[in-house]
Amino acid sequence: MTAEKIVSIEEIARYAKGLRKEGKRVVLCHGAFDLMHSGHIRYLQRAKQEGDILLVTVTADSFVNKGPGRPVFGEQLRAENIAALACVDQVAINNSLSAVDALNKIRPNIYAKGAEYRSHGDDVTGNISREQQAVEKYGGNIFYTDEVTFSSSSLLNEYFNVFPSETKLFLQDFRSRWTDKDIHQQLASLSDLKVLVVGDAIIDQYHYSTPLGQTGKGNVLAVRYDSEEQFAGGAIAVANHIAGFVNSVTLATGLGQFDSHEQFIRSKLLSNVSPQFFYFKDAPTVTKRRFVDGDMFKFFEIYFFKEEMKLSDEGENICKWLDDNLAFYDVVIVPDFGNGLITSDMIKVLGDKAKYLVVNTQINSGNRGYHVIHKYSRVDFASLNEPELRMAAYNRHDPLEAVIKKISGLVEVQQIATTRGTKGVIVFDKKDKVFHRVPALSTRVVDRIGAGDAFLSLAGLCAGKGLSAEVAAFVGSVAAAMDVQIICNREPIDPVSLNKYVSTLLK
Repeated sequence: MTAEKIVSIEEIARYAKGLRKEGKRVVLCHGAFDLMHSGHIRYLQRAKQEGDILLVTVTADSFVNKGPGRPVFGEQLRAENIAALACVDQVAINNSLSAVDALNKIRPNIYAKGAEYRSHGDDVTGNISREQQAVEKYGGNIFYTDEVTFSSSSLLNEYFNVFPSETKLFLQDFRSRWTDKDIHQQLASLSDLKVLVVGDAIIDQYHYSTPLGQTGKGNVLAVRYDSEEQFAGGAIAVANHIAGFVNSVTLATGLGQFDSHEQFIRSKLLSNVSPQFFYFKDAPTVTKRRFVDGDMFKFFEIYFFKEEMKLSDEGENICKWLDDNLAFYDVVIVPDFGNGLITSDMIKVLGDKAKYLVVNTQINSGNRGYHVIHKYSRVDFASLNEPELRMAAYNRHDPLEAVIKKISGLVEVQQIATTRGTKGVIVFDKKDKVFHRVPALSTRVVDRIGAGDAFLSLAGLCAGKGLSAEVAAFVGSVAAAMDVQIICNREPIDPVSLNKYVSTLLK
């Protein structure tokens, strides 16, 4: 009987249409229902009282964007749990971020939501308002139940060991000072910042391949080509991450005189990113081609660039542009990949003129040993991973805190963030002489490429706005946790999803 109740959205829509013709009142409920509890049961039972038939749509796994380890239970099991209730007549799995599409198809008389959704201002997604418009468009009404409520996220965080004990202790301590609404409000405050991103444009190419094994002649791994995908990375990705949180962003970057990929790059920039392109002489736009398998294991990587990349005018135009325009920007974020765009003259202009300067000097195969943070005399917020920090200090073994303090003495800096992968992040506030530690906030890693850029973007924005180092470290860590679940730079960090992730962590 339970299995027979689970149908497609199209089937449930046809069923609802027939019921309405018979004069019956159709009630629809919608949600993830990741952990069934008393609150869900009372909500569904109360909703049934508003009509003759109760239909339920369950959010598909790929659209449950509520944070680490979610959903705990798969869509089929969640649908079966709902269908097992006597008050429910039919269930469908909804392949969409919200219930709007389902409402347009099912057109219920009543759309029932829990009491916690009554205040639309508390809905970080904005979906409830859109859903209300959808149900009312066809003559239906939204109804809020007043039954006892529980938080599935709180129950899952407390009892299902989504995180290791260290992370649970951190979250308990952090939420004693900050609520999810506090963080949401501080993120909303970023919108009026005028932001400039200066850094290398990178084209990331993934060639997905299946390993065939060693060739018959020689110790060479053979792979079968399957497909390929191209991403806009480097400073382009940073600008797109930032664009979701502020009203406008300017991107100043360098493209090749040939193989520029300019049309592709323009197509990938979000609408509120304004590009300023400068061009390298006799060189392509930096392109990194990676050969990867289905689990994102990387077999091999090829760089398309020139070791001595120089702008066609030796950088005079970009230096003049920076000198003329830096005063207009509240925050300047520099993802410096050491590929030739950022010269010593540019560094001097940035240090002299930027109101608030955020910098990452990334180590890669093309610049290892030649690219360190103290080439900048002044940085307000520096973001480095641990190898980048230790290389800059020429110190492999000392305690990390001692190395961070050494770097803070080499550069005029306010805060240094050190990202450590699965070990989380440490942010040192030089003025207060305090270390803020955030453990890794993701339980699933798909691809690490770009996670550092996501951290730089959001932590740098928060620091530039004057938010506390503790909040900057937390928000940047959430962005990185989200990014490791995205293949390369396929999509930027979305503010709605980040707010939902924050809410899940702090409930």
